[in-house]
Amino acid sequence: MTENNITNENASSESVSVNIWGVPYLILGWYVALVSMLYFYLYEHGLNRMVNSWFEREEYSHGIMIPMITLFLVWQKKDILETCKFEGSNFGVGVVFFGVLLVFLGEVSAITVFIQYGFVFIISGVVLSYMGMTAFKQIAVPFALLFFMIPLPAIIFQELSQYLQLISTQIGVFVIRLFSISVYVEGNVIDLGIYQLQVVEACNGLRYLFPLMTLGFIAAYFYKVETWKRVVVFLSSVPITVLMNSFRIGVIGVTVEYWGIEMAEGFLHEFEGWIIFMACAGLMLFEMLLFAYFGKVKQPLVEVFGIELPAESPANAVVNKRPVPKQLVIASSFIIVSLILGYFAPERTDLIVDRKEFESFPVIVGDWDSSNSQEQLLPADIIDVLKFDDYLLSSYRNNENMEVNLYVAYYGSQGKGASIHSPRACLPGGGWQIKEFEDYSVPDLSRANSVLNVNRVLIQMGESKQLVYYWFPQRGRNITNEYILKWYVFWDSLTMNRSDGALVRVTTTVQPGENLVDADARLAAFLKETSPLLRDYIPE
Repeated sequence: MTENNITNENASSESVSVNIWGVPYLILGWYVALVSMLYFYLYEHGLNRMVNSWFEREEYSHGIMIPMITLFLVWQKKDILETCKFEGSNFGVGVVFFGVLLVFLGEVSAITVFIQYGFVFIISGVVLSYMGMTAFKQIAVPFALLFFMIPLPAIIFQELSQYLQLISTQIGVFVIRLFSISVYVEGNVIDLGIYQLQVVEACNGLRYLFPLMTLGFIAAYFYKVETWKRVVVFLSSVPITVLMNSFRIGVIGVTVEYWGIEMAEGFLHEFEGWIIFMACAGLMLFEMLLFAYFGKVKQPLVEVFGIELPAESPANAVVNKRPVPKQLVIASSFIIVSLILGYFAPERTDLIVDRKEFESFPVIVGDWDSSNSQEQLLPADIIDVLKFDDYLLSSYRNNENMEVNLYVAYYGSQGKGASIHSPRACLPGGGWQIKEFEDYSVPDLSRANSVLNVNRVLIQMGESKQLVYYWFPQRGRNITNEYILKWYVFWDSLTMNRSDGALVRVTTTVQPGENLVDADARLAAFLKETSPLLRDYIPE
């Protein structure tokens, strides 16, 4: 081959260009940022509540990092997106519309979680309506990650945290007993004889469950193995967190027995927070190592797990300008209309219904008298958690000196962070074991031919037993199911502009050898006198 031929071939190869599509990251970024700022301005009570939870609650402290991680993961696909033609997506328009609808429902019902989820759907829908489904699939997982920055609804969080605390405590106590160490769980206390440990303090590590689940989701994304292994890695974040916390409880018990209280307290304070988080992350990494080594094809972990940076665009690439799909224009129209309506719409406030304050509730009701009972006040920190507007906590005794405790929590509005805490979730966390739980009908003697539907719960702690009735009076309805309660809060906020309501709980101790029929009769007799009075304090 002559020198001229070689020169001609090199020239022709250099003249071959590669066509790529330009991705207007700056324009798209400013568009999304502008939409985000406007929504934060108009719906600040919902979205700022999400942001505040990142700084005020350790369970969601990871939330502030998620938008930045999402941006990085999208940028990581830069080289692939350059080769994808953006065709727009009608489904993306539907996602935007669904998000706008959620924001609207959250605004009119004061259920802030709707606003938060709606915001994520709007942002995701905008990008989908611009890119189209084929291109969006490349970055769908990073956008799914955004949902991890939203706090769980309070009712789900309460039940989940109580359930995991109980499991973690039971496993930890089991570990302690394996060493023939005496331990007893009573109420909120793990009793080790010479040392008592609060269950909430013992289960401190569980607050890192959500950050670890987020880490597990990201790790599974970068883990290039079979799908089922990636799913297992993500889901394993829950048992890893629970078992690590149980290990913490077990070590504390053994340390108290053999090295004393001072050593145990030192371990308790050292082995918490980020130490637990890093230990759990280490176990997750070890799990991925085992999957890689014992799979059908043995591979080093570095070959199946790692962060790759996008390839540089070819130097001789011809960058084609992307057209603006009509779907993005339609989606933007939905957003503009929702922002205009949000700006000009009058601020929604719940209708405040006249009622009596509980401080005027009678001390003597029929045969029941609370005048000799010691005044019962809830601690300030408990009141801050429950967020009610008014409450009544009093013990009444009848002529036979039998006692019934009455607790009523009233909420003028159940939106914007205030929500009823169900006894069903709180009782187990207090150390009580639920022995019986059923729907029960008490004759409502204040109204002809009617009954009062309640939850009837028999609880036990050691040898002590209590019978509990509770229900949720809600704007003329007596509700016993927590999830139906949430539905009617939403529905009545829309149709009546009201979300006021209450929790009523009556409790009596079952005396040793006493028949439950007698305890039921005692609560029924008490409700016969008090139920009519409550209507002045809990509006219908």
